[in-house]
Order: sequence, then structure tokens, then C-alpha cells
Amino acid sequence: MNRTVLLRAALADAVLILIFVIIGRANHDDGLSIPGIVSTWWPFAAGAAVGWSLCYVWVQARSTADTRHRFEPASPVPEGVVIWVCTVAIGMVLRVLFNQGIAVSFVIVAAVVLGVFLLGWRVIAGAVERRRHTGPTDSAAQRISRK
Repeated sequence: MNRTVLLRAALADAVLILIFVIIGRANHDDGLSIPGIVSTWWPFAAGAAVGWSLCYVWVQARSTADTRHRFEPASPVPEGVVIWVCTVAIGMVLRVLFNQGIAVSFVIVAAVVLGVFLLGWRVIAGAVERRRHTGPTDSAAQRISRK
């Protein structure tokens, strides 16, 4: 995995978490001040960082001299799932610890939206990458017209 891919994946996660925060704050009239956005964003960003770290350590722990496993943070499974779960779970714990509060409905909405965001871009990127390597597939109309 080259550094550019790592940087893009990290940036995608950070920006999508930021978008989630901005949408949420705008929908709840919490204001869009920079300090307000950062105070809402950082617990989730920290959770994502923990998820990234856990994935990296897990890959390194599974690697041996004979078998090298690759850290693939752009992969939806397992890396994407671990990053998503850590983002939500650790983000919520940090919100409680720093008196930002949580509600069951917020946990559910955050889990769903962040799941769509953090897993969604990985699924889309994977599909684009596979298509790039395999080339475009023939449509049914193209196959029929050749007969």
C-alpha cells in the first residue's frame, strides 16, 4: 500500500466524518462555528484513528517472515467495518466522557450515516478499481447484437 493511497483513504474518512458533523449540526440548529464543528468532530475522528490503528496492528501481528499481510484501509471488510465500528463506539464514549451527551436516536443515526459514508466510499472505490482492471463489461444489448 503506497502512501498516497493511505493518505487518500484517511482524508476520505476525515472529510466524511466532518460532513456527517456539519449535516447534523445544521439539522439541529447547533450552529456551524468552527469551534462547535471541531468539538463535535474530534471524538469521531479519534474513534476512526483508533480503528485505523487497530487494523494496522492486527495486520502486523498476523504477518510472519513467511507470510506478509497487507494493511488495506480502503477495503470495506474487515478494515472498513473495524474503522466504522470504532468511529461510532469510541466517538460515543468520548462524547459521554467529555459531557457532550448522547441519545439512543443519535447513536442509531450516527451508526447508520457513518456506516453508509465510511463503508460506502470503500465499496464504490473497490468497484471502480475492479472495473479499471477488468475493463468495461459488455451490456446485454452488445452481446445480442454480436449474435
